[in-house]
This record gives sequence, C-alpha cells and structure tokens, in this order.
Amino acid sequence: MEAWIPITIFAAFFQNVRTALQKSLKGRLSTGGATYVRFLYGAPFALLYIIGIDQFTDLAVPAPNSEFAIFVVIGGLAQILATGLLVALFSLKNFAVGTSYSKTETVQAAIFGIVILGDHVGLGATFAIAVSFVGILLISMSSSVFSIHDFLSGWTSKAAGYGLLSGALFGISAVSYRAAALALGGEGAMVPAAFTLVCVLFFQTIVMSLYLLIREPGELTRVLVNWRFAIWVGLSGMLGSVGWFTAMTLQNAAYVRALGQVELVFTFIASYFFFKEKTNRIEAAGILLIVFGILLLLLD
Repeated sequence: MEAWIPITIFAAFFQNVRTALQKSLKGRLSTGGATYVRFLYGAPFALLYIIGIDQFTDLAVPAPNSEFAIFVVIGGLAQILATGLLVALFSLKNFAVGTSYSKTETVQAAIFGIVILGDHVGLGATFAIAVSFVGILLISMSSSVFSIHDFLSGWTSKAAGYGLLSGALFGISAVSYRAAALALGGEGAMVPAAFTLVCVLFFQTIVMSLYLLIREPGELTRVLVNWRFAIWVGLSGMLGSVGWFTAMTLQNAAYVRALGQVELVFTFIASYFFFKEKTNRIEAAGILLIVFGILLLLLD
C-alpha cells in the first residue's frame, strides 16, 4: 500500500473530529471565532511538530523562497474563507449534509491541479471521482424521496451556494499547499509538508487576529475564555493538516481529496451518534456510492 493512502485516511478522520468540534463551538463563538480557533490553537502544535522533526531526525528544515510564499498566502487565505463558509453552512444544513456540499472540492481540486500544476488524472481515477460525486449529489438532497425538483432545488439553495464556494476554495487551498511544498524542493515529504503547515498556520493566525480585532473585537476574548474546548479543535485540526499536507506532497491533490471523501463516512457516524441527526435512504445511498468510488480509486 502506498504511504499516501493511510496518511490520507488519518487526515480525514482528524478533520472530521475537528469539524465536529467546530460545530459544537458555533453556539459559543461567532463564525469568525469558530474559524479562528483551528489556526490559533493549531499553530503551537504545528511548531512543536517541526521542532521535533528537527531535533530527533537528520532531516534539514528547508529555506523558503518567493514561489513558496505566494502559494502559502493563496492557500492560507482560501482556506480561511472556505472554513468560514463551512461553519456558516452548519446554520443552514445539518452537519452531514453541510459537509457533503463542501466535498465538491474533489472535482474542483482536480481541475485546479491540472490548470495550476499540470497534474494528470487518469481515466480510472476520473471515473472513481465521478462515482463519488454522484454520491455527494444524492446526499445534498433534502428529502428521503427522490424527485427532480428536490434534486435541482437542492443545488440552487443558499446552502448549496455556500457549499460550492467552500469546496472551490478548499480545492484552491489543497493545490496551493501541494505547490508550496513542492517549491521547497529536497527529498521526502515530511519536512516540506511540516514547514509548509507551520508557515500557513502562523500566517492564518495573524490574518484572523487582525480581522477579529477590527471587525469583532470582543470575539478574541471569547476565543481565549473557551480555550479548554478550543484547544482540542487546534490539536485535531493540526493532526489532520499534517496528514493532508504530507499526503498532498506525495500525491496529486485530486487523488488525495478523492480518497479523503472517506471523511463523509466518519461524518455520518458523528452526525448520527453525537448530533442525533437522522440519515435517510437517499443519503445512505449517497454514502455507499462515495465508498464505492473510493474503492475504485484504490484499485485503479
């Protein structure tokens, strides 16, 4: 089994944990505050991670360059906006369906990867992504009974708009992070991925700190007051990001994000057991298609 596969599953699991924790924070913090905690409380853990690599391995920390910096800024800003839209989406749709809309990023990441990096997506992988995408379309439906009207209205709603834009921005950030890590050069994926992650998280923390100071000054205090809960968002978010950044340094971002749709399986489990949100037959069929698409991707 190629290394990027278990690393991606690891990332998807911890991203789901982080998203679930962020949803729980939405009642205590604003959308901006709930978005901010993953960066503020994740940055120190990421710094400890790269210090550990530097101290306990023979791997050298790379020197940044202008190309790296450009992609860090693009990816960092795109992820801030995407995360904010995803958190806001939870107010419009339940946890599982809200996350499903954002997973259109897989198709969008494939397109951005081809345009920006010249990545190649094989015919088998394209078919696998398409199968999973149909599953996402089914999950987006608000009714347990299939109808063309319900299907179309589901994709013309405000929630769909938030989700599609969130997915596009997540796709841009994924491709940008892969480009940033590759711009560092060197051998292996661990150090370029870790260094990219640290720079991105500190950049995002600075940007969001300034935003909240200007637009929501009282929110910074609430973020700090809720540190006992928010710190777990930071830790789980950092662990997920370590997985994503490493996997996307090793493999085409579209492939990584396609396999990362396994997060939706974790999402429906969390939705059912923790948020007591029911899953109908159409949504269950969508999940099965996503899993089938993932299996096709792994067999490709």
